[in-house]
Amino acid sequence: MKQYSRIFRYIGPFKGKIALYFLFILLSIVFSIVSIGMLMPFLQVIFTDTSPACINCSPLARTSSNFLIQSINDFLNQSLAARGKIPTLGFICFFLIGFVFLKNLFLYLSYYVLNPLKNRVVNQLREDLYDKVLRLPIGFFNEKRKGDLMSRMTNDVNEVETSVVGTLEGWIRDPMTIIITLAALFLISYQLTLFILVLIPVLGLVIGRITRSLKRHSQDVANKYGETLSTLDETLGGLRVIKAFNVEKMLRAKFFKGNDELLHSKNKISYRRDLASPLSEVMGVALFTAVLYYGGVLVLQNQFLQASAFLMFLGVFYNIINPAKALSTSFSNMRKGAAAIGRIEEILKTPVTVDDNPNGKLLPAFTGKIEFRKVRFAYEDVVILDDINLVIEKGKTVALVGSSGAGKSTLADLVPRFHDVSGGEVLIDGVNIKDYSLTSVRSQLSIVTQEPILFNDTIANNIALGQQGATQEQIEEAARIANAHEFILKKEQGYNSNIGDRGSKLSGGERQRLTIARAVLKNPPILILDEATSSLDTESERLVQDAINNMMQNRTSIVIAHRLSTIRHADEIVVLQKGRIVERGNHEQLMEQGGFYKKLVEMQEVK
Repeated sequence: MKQYSRIFRYIGPFKGKIALYFLFILLSIVFSIVSIGMLMPFLQVIFTDTSPACINCSPLARTSSNFLIQSINDFLNQSLAARGKIPTLGFICFFLIGFVFLKNLFLYLSYYVLNPLKNRVVNQLREDLYDKVLRLPIGFFNEKRKGDLMSRMTNDVNEVETSVVGTLEGWIRDPMTIIITLAALFLISYQLTLFILVLIPVLGLVIGRITRSLKRHSQDVANKYGETLSTLDETLGGLRVIKAFNVEKMLRAKFFKGNDELLHSKNKISYRRDLASPLSEVMGVALFTAVLYYGGVLVLQNQFLQASAFLMFLGVFYNIINPAKALSTSFSNMRKGAAAIGRIEEILKTPVTVDDNPNGKLLPAFTGKIEFRKVRFAYEDVVILDDINLVIEKGKTVALVGSSGAGKSTLADLVPRFHDVSGGEVLIDGVNIKDYSLTSVRSQLSIVTQEPILFNDTIANNIALGQQGATQEQIEEAARIANAHEFILKKEQGYNSNIGDRGSKLSGGERQRLTIARAVLKNPPILILDEATSSLDTESERLVQDAINNMMQNRTSIVIAHRLSTIRHADEIVVLQKGRIVERGNHEQLMEQGGFYKKLVEMQEVK
């Protein structure tokens, strides 16, 4: 039950509702047994009970079954003497309806209390999962398939809802029903009850062997589902390339293969899970038949049991079969859901290597400098940056250049703490960045990436993303600075136009100018530009570069440059190679040195 500890933690704050659920279920079970127990007085009124008295009854039998039977007989004798058979029969039927009504009333009340609680558990699980995804460092997602993560947040959560939380009432109701019913059976006939208790473990052993492999097969299904979802995501995101290179057949074969493996794994689960219910029913009927035979022998031999008590015993015992069957099904579902919980827990228990400092200082304004002091960064024992010493003064523009994989983006990502350094420290205004609150650090900067990140919303809402509550005038002014105002006005609904999924209704240059407008509206003192124009055509690049130049005025800027012509006027150019700074200076100084930077410039000029 260890894997379900998170579910129990979610339920913990609702102890009062759980207690109320216990009470309602208890009353429902009691009235269910009492309503079945009305079978005995009904039959005694209709038929003359000619069963011989119990011969050689043990003292325990006298104090249990005989006590109940005698109480019922006393009630019947008084009613028959006062009213006669037909009124007594009507009286019994009236009580039967009343007990059944009360049973179902309390059963409904138990659902009324528990169902909102179950929904809350799933809701809280989904919220915690999403919150954890938001808090995990960027590096975590570089190692995970997006489709697999989506599978865990959708399919696995749905599996937990159906297989675990959906059967939550069965964890309480069915065991309680079985226990209370067994107690009632014990009072009627302890011999038959002991006989049942000997046979029940056999049923449990058989069902357990069938459901044992469900967790492993459920893990396979979840993995295969994640793989097919990843393939689907890659297909939707790369349709242009897929069609251009005529690889539809290859992608189709890949998806069909994964889908067939998913089907095979799901069938294995279905075979085992679906076998549990009919097998438990067959074994339940076999158990009932065994009790019927053994009890009949006791009655016929006039030992320990009267016929009327045996009929009552059978009626009450039948009340155990459905809960036992449901309990075996719940157990199978819990086995199946355990795999989904394990995959979800893997994310929830992933350590957050970059987390907010609860006692962190506020950074109200950036006034001095950003300093990298002997910075080292390694990811999974691979050194990305080593011995970085760099100072970026307020108001200056520093460009980072170098070959792909030199560590440019990683170095820039250390400022907003997308990663934390493995050695050394990053300081802002002389204070280690870890000593500030994460929110206050990120409020001082904006980022424009190579790939524009936009959301399926209106143009206005995308621009105002980092500045909630911005006025229409402020949004339009930011758009003007980003050279975006004119093309926005040409849209049918202007600033209220929806841009589609990831800005699919806009051109590349238009999307990039919206991200610049978003950064301008936030009005941060620090800008990080990660190859913001490298994927644009010449005309779009000019418009975007003009917008960037407007935005960079009077701000501290860290520019990652692919096209070196865009950073010639930077105050300092830092050349990185294999995670180390190999050259630094302005454009003229680096050209005079005739080193690696000059080779990069000459290579681009030749192109």
